[in-house]
Amino acid sequence: MAPRKKQQIFQATLELLAAKGYEGLTVEGVAERSEVNKTTIYRWWPSKAALLAAALVEADLLTFEAPDTGTLRGDLEALLREVTALLTRSPAADVTVAALGAAAHHPELAAAAQRFFADRFAREEVVFERARRRGELPGTADPLLIMDLLGGAVWLRTIFRGLPLDDDFVAKAVATVLDGARRGEPG
Repeated sequence: MAPRKKQQIFQATLELLAAKGYEGLTVEGVAERSEVNKTTIYRWWPSKAALLAAALVEADLLTFEAPDTGTLRGDLEALLREVTALLTRSPAADVTVAALGAAAHHPELAAAAQRFFADRFAREEVVFERARRRGELPGTADPLLIMDLLGGAVWLRTIFRGLPLDDDFVAKAVATVLDGARRGEPG
């Protein structure tokens, strides 16, 4: 399948998810919106769950490149701004919240959410590899824990608490986590 056609399908999938939720997402609706035959979609993805899983990982709307600002602090701030945008700016915020809300109720989507986060972290790991080479981060630091703490802070504030993020939130969160990570293992 041509990459442009694939992106049309993914875009339609994510737009329908944001507009109608997982229950309202149908392969027929995606076919109509993307102007691609329903049988073509089913040939590539056997179910709407499989289609959504692919769209979450491969759609242009949710992709990003790992930043390279020259410092770990700068890279983490850039990554956290990406997470913040993902959760606060439409249409990405609508898609993300709808997809993860559906994953909580549909086991077939839980695996898709896990793949999405695994893909994100795989893209982020280079930031930590460079930081270790530059001597900015000890080998004992846990990159996944660092990203969970930073990303979790954004999720908790924006989605669960419904609080806005002030202008210096990203810098404060990165400083709090990074300065603790530099000290090494707890205790």
